[in-house]
Amino acid sequence: MSNVILKNVRKTYDNNKTVINNVNLEIKDKEFVVLVGASGCGKSTLLRMIAGLEDISDGEIFIGDTKVNDIPPKDRDIAFVFQSYALYPHMTVRENIAFGLKMRKVPKDVIDKKVQEAAEILNLGEYLDRKPKQLSGGQRQRVALGRAIVRNPKVFLMDEPLSNLDAKLRVQMRSEIKKLHEKLQTTFIYVTHDQTEALTMGDRIVVLNNGDIQQVDTPYEIYNNPKNTFVAGFVGSPQMNFIDGESLGLDKDIIYGVRPEKMIRPDGNIKLTVDIEISEMLGSETIAYFNIGENKCSARLEAEVRPEKTLNLSISEADLFKFNKQTGERIY
Repeated sequence: MSNVILKNVRKTYDNNKTVINNVNLEIKDKEFVVLVGASGCGKSTLLRMIAGLEDISDGEIFIGDTKVNDIPPKDRDIAFVFQSYALYPHMTVRENIAFGLKMRKVPKDVIDKKVQEAAEILNLGEYLDRKPKQLSGGQRQRVALGRAIVRNPKVFLMDEPLSNLDAKLRVQMRSEIKKLHEKLQTTFIYVTHDQTEALTMGDRIVVLNNGDIQQVDTPYEIYNNPKNTFVAGFVGSPQMNFIDGESLGLDKDIIYGVRPEKMIRPDGNIKLTVDIEISEMLGSETIAYFNIGENKCSARLEAEVRPEKTLNLSISEADLFKFNKQTGERIY
């Protein structure tokens, strides 16, 4: 079993700054879980604590049935894929993939077999004798993945592995990593600040803010049933609109949330005309930006819509999320 369990895990630095605050989380065997949040929220620290690259200040971490608090990283049966690829420039692809096994004194015939299998999975067969400088960014990332695959670990840990790639290549690599997970049938824990990556890749998403878990759920539930204004505003692009009740002619003690794609609805009973500040033509859609009272908002429109100065909104009350004005928590 390659489940990962965190019980009351905390991380506090010497200056008493807490970066991980009493985290409890169970990641199931063979699950693909994405840790997502803004820079500085603690997601990479949490991943490094699972790997053993960061000490924990309090709590317990289990990989399978084994408590790993005091077990060194090399003995945790995990593979860590870094943002920077961390390839040896003087080695070939074959040598880079084989390096960890060679250091463990694995027999040469076993190494050759494992390298070949990884190369086939990652479509690297024709590049095995090339150096990293002869590869594209996506190919280098696949080599880093290959180095992890040959170890046959219980858990794959990935820290923003696609952040150095251009937008087109990121989309391609998202698909390749998801397929890799399906082939290997092992546990993946993936860190990103990109909520699109989180929504498209994860079986479940863990949303973090300031060292606290805000919500753990499927991508569908995270998007459609956020528990608070942080989750609602973080997931979705453009982000959810937050509008004070008074501006909508509703309860003034409530903050209302509505997705940009729900701002013009056939059955909308809240009618507003707004002045457009700017609109963006994105090919398949148009995004219009405007204010409702003091609230900055946006609407996602069909591509052929070309708003000029004003926009007639038609919002259905059924599409509104309600949030406590003081705490930001969802009101059901």
